[in-house]
Amino acid sequence: MPTTSDFDIAIVGAGPAGTACALALRHSGRRVVLLDKAQFPRDKVCGDAIPGHALKALRQLDPALADALWQLQPLDAVRQSRLVAPNGDSLWMRWKLPSFNCPRETFDAALLELVRANSATTVLENTGLKTLQVEADRVRLTTAAGAEITCQLVVGCDGANSVVRRQLLPAPLDRAHHCAGVRAYFEDIEGAAAGLTEYFFTKDYLQGYLWIFPVGAGRYNVGLGMLAETVARHQVDLKRVLPELLATHPALAGRFARARQRGGIQGFGLPLGGGRTVPVSGGRFLLCGDAASLVDPIQGHGIDTAMQSGILAAAQAAACFKKQDFSAGFVRQYDAQVAQQISRKLAKSYRLMRFLSNKPWLVNAGVRLARVPGLKPWVQKAIG
Repeated sequence: MPTTSDFDIAIVGAGPAGTACALALRHSGRRVVLLDKAQFPRDKVCGDAIPGHALKALRQLDPALADALWQLQPLDAVRQSRLVAPNGDSLWMRWKLPSFNCPRETFDAALLELVRANSATTVLENTGLKTLQVEADRVRLTTAAGAEITCQLVVGCDGANSVVRRQLLPAPLDRAHHCAGVRAYFEDIEGAAAGLTEYFFTKDYLQGYLWIFPVGAGRYNVGLGMLAETVARHQVDLKRVLPELLATHPALAGRFARARQRGGIQGFGLPLGGGRTVPVSGGRFLLCGDAASLVDPIQGHGIDTAMQSGILAAAQAAACFKKQDFSAGFVRQYDAQVAQQISRKLAKSYRLMRFLSNKPWLVNAGVRLARVPGLKPWVQKAIG
């Protein structure tokens, strides 16, 4: 790569938000560069659940894009979910939107291949961002290797530890709006089944849940997520608590006696949406996905909101170039779209999570009531 490269739009981060943004810009005629610090395929620690709304967002761009992802292997098509209350009662649900689970190593690499196959985007792997500086007429990015990229607009899609956000919108970690999680892969879990995702709540850790998600080929993503505020206050060691819960939770005890763990327990962090209103853009830049704190506080998913925000960012980018206005005031239209289409729902989820966080009896009652004929659709809508 030359010492200095000039583009119209630089997208930092090639995960779901960045690739969705690049695909949404594929007919824009703009010179787009998509850079990521990693070489794909690469592992991304999370629950590996691909929400139906993520596939719906991609289908709205082009049905063929979403259809291509259903051919991935390994993959597990999700047909129903089981939610287990602290007292052990279960609620079984079927979801309307088709969705699947797939290891992020496979899923994210496939999204990047869609960008390569369907756009003229310049893709730069192994290209970490070191610094960026917003100037009057451009943004100047410096990579970890010392190369320089200039552009008119930068889109920060570089995850929970976003360099773009830290340098342009720095803020301290808000543990009340941040989730800590761990996950490991297992095989041969008693009672686990393809097509079934399981969620387990406990009376001690209601600000989060334990999950078992099938990801295809007989493997399961098993993890535990919890509000970072709780983790810090009670000095919770999630890597220790996860195996303890697998052995002692009333609905799990014995199910892992013959299970085989594949690899170690890995940790990750998720910036939750629904908190106080904070900007997700500024002069010549926009933030998407985890970089914009758009993770659902109840279910912990963020791939769908990442892709939705990436597509919204592409629309705002097109508007900026059409009007040749990259000012903070004009770019703020993107904030309004994110608030209307994403953040308002996340705010409701956050309030519900906080309301239930110290009321195991209420979660038990909710699951019990949801089993009454006629009430299940209402409860299913309330939780997602």
